[in-house]
Parts: sequence; C-alpha cells; structure tokens
Amino acid sequence: MGVLHRQRWCGATGLVVPLLSLASPAFLKIAGVAPSWAVLWLLPWALVDGPGSGAVAGAALGLVLDGLHPGDVSQVPALLLLGWWWGRIGRRGAPIERSFSLGLLALLGTVLLGLSLMLQLQWQGALPLPLVGWHTLVAQSLVTALLAPLVCSLLLLRWRQVASLRG
Repeated sequence: MGVLHRQRWCGATGLVVPLLSLASPAFLKIAGVAPSWAVLWLLPWALVDGPGSGAVAGAALGLVLDGLHPGDVSQVPALLLLGWWWGRIGRRGAPIERSFSLGLLALLGTVLLGLSLMLQLQWQGALPLPLVGWHTLVAQSLVTALLAPLVCSLLLLRWRQVASLRG
C-alpha cells in the first residue's frame, strides 16, 4: 500500500465528497446533473497510492455515499473496481500527467459507475424510464470529464508531493 492512507488529513479529504454530493452546486451541473465527486476524488488517490489503497478507499467511499442515499443500489462494487484498476495503472504504467488522460479516465470511470447503478436498477425492475438513466449517465460523464483536468490535476500534484516526502 502507499503512503497517503497513513496521512490523516489526506484521508479526511474524502469527507468532502459526501458534502459536495449533498451540496450539489448548481453552477457545476449540466442539465440538472451533478458530477461524480467520488470519481473525481478516487482517481488521483488510486493513481498515487496504488491498487490496494485505491480499492479500500473506493469501498469506504461507496459505503459512505450509499448511507446518504437509501435504496437497494450500491456504488461500492464499481468504486472498488475503479480504485483497484486506477491503482494498477498508477503503479504499472507511465505516470499520468496529461489533463486529457485524467479526463478520459474520469469519463470511463463515471460511465462504469453509472452503468453499474443502471444495471442494478434494471435487475430490480426499478428503472422506470431507461431514457432518464441514459440522460443522467451522459450528462454526469460529461461534467465529470470536464472537471477532471482541474480537480484531479490539483489533487494528483499535491498527493504526489506528499507521497514523495513521506515515501
């Protein structure tokens, strides 16, 4: 595992995700759909701290977000998988430094998360209008991908500095 999970204030930044999800600033929405704050936080965390820490952070974040939105669907499986996958990319591949790469990874992660939620709703027979699900998926993916270069770049730079000082 990496070094970020040992820094209390780094882990505490994950508490901002539920707050932003609840606050849902209107100026950051597209067609009434907010970005996936979990994806925007988890992507740089996993890239810096590795697959083990990314999977644990994704599962923990998913549990907190599931607690905020009662229902039978869960974000845990998708966020756990994304944390592990992005952690492997951060460990095994070339360092992610380009804004386009962060935007693309955030887009793919949001699509995976949205599809996971839509499939769970479909299996339960609770997806009333499939068109609404696709609208939400496309809008959330776009706004998350547009914010990722700014948000993820800042977190990635800061957490890489912390990791290099502590590692």
